[in-house]
Amino acid sequence: MDQRGETTEETSKSSVSSPVNVADQRKRTKIIYVVYIIAALDITWMFLQFSVTPYLAKKLGFDTLWFGYLQTMVGVIQLLGGPMFGRFADLFGARVALSLACTSTIVFFLLLAIADHPAMLFIHKLPTVFMHVLPASQMVVADLSEPEKRADALSKLALCFGVGMIAGSTLGGHLNTRYGETFTACFGAAGSAFSLLLVLKFIPKTTKVQAPRTSADSENKKKSVFNVGEITRLMKFPGVTPTFLVKIIAGLPSGIFQVMFSIIALEFFKLEPQQNGLLMAYFGIVQMLIQGGVIGRLTPRYSDNSLLLLSIGVSSLVGLAQAYMQNVFQFCIIVLPMMFSLSVFNVITDSMLTKSVPSSDTGTMMGLCASVQSLLRTVGPTAGGFLYVNYGISSIGLIQFVVNICVFLFMLQRRLRKTTEHME
Repeated sequence: MDQRGETTEETSKSSVSSPVNVADQRKRTKIIYVVYIIAALDITWMFLQFSVTPYLAKKLGFDTLWFGYLQTMVGVIQLLGGPMFGRFADLFGARVALSLACTSTIVFFLLLAIADHPAMLFIHKLPTVFMHVLPASQMVVADLSEPEKRADALSKLALCFGVGMIAGSTLGGHLNTRYGETFTACFGAAGSAFSLLLVLKFIPKTTKVQAPRTSADSENKKKSVFNVGEITRLMKFPGVTPTFLVKIIAGLPSGIFQVMFSIIALEFFKLEPQQNGLLMAYFGIVQMLIQGGVIGRLTPRYSDNSLLLLSIGVSSLVGLAQAYMQNVFQFCIIVLPMMFSLSVFNVITDSMLTKSVPSSDTGTMMGLCASVQSLLRTVGPTAGGFLYVNYGISSIGLIQFVVNICVFLFMLQRRLRKTTEHME
């Protein structure tokens, strides 16, 4: 599908075909840029929501464990919806998939705006089953980027995450402090409506190049949207299952810390909404620097396996540091290696997995990747709430250290064994 690397050569050889190739390249580049904007806006609205939910939950009488149950519910819903949404995106195209995701986000914020009872906080999470703007955006970028440049393209998409984190956290903290939770939620709904307009205006029906199909073939494909076998068959491709296991096992401890961070900021660091928003904005700045200045330079020089091993090793040290931190200043220092390991880990694993499957299945694969994150959010809040209440914040960091160092040593031993066998 991608012919960017051949465009210059073709331009010099054929004056007839070059306008078509250049036009196609510009069109694909424009679509990618618009997708970056949509992704940045979606993350903005999501982090704006993070400035509302924990404080609203506290007002409605939620304690740490019940807030963990709320987060677990989101994880379960998205765990079920992620793979199906990815398959839906592959079959019905980027425009329909992104429109569904943005519309669900609008409903999500409207329900949050009218939440005045603990049950309403659970009800407003139901639309998250279709709220997969980021995986759909990743699918589009994967479809329109060359395999050898995919990690760099996905890292630029992750750069949008940093932009959204800064904008959403800062904006959410100010709006919640000055105007309250209801106004902030309505602002998120309006912003999501603007994202929907961008999708309808600029995103094409499909971003894939497919061979012509008969109506019977199309009907059979549509029937397979909820076919679990069509989704799980991707696990049979070489290298997919081991990468997924590493993504789950190594990612679980850091996932626990991430989903519990709003509670940690509220109870351990004693942060107000505006202070919490500034801290999240700091996260975003660090991530932007890493995505824009570090990952793009690392991916051409080092193999995916080497970078994956590095990210897991750094993550183990981050867990050890988290176990002994005492204040926000120490945590701000820890954020630097933490964001590096998370950014490299997510970008490299997603890149490795999309390279392992045909281009026609990139949406399904991104849905499966999203389901891994949802699995972490499903287990994380309950496990994190139990650990935090009974053993304190240090237990979360120590578990991250132990699990990641074990995965690191296992992968290193396996790599050394393969190197020795190759030399023999």
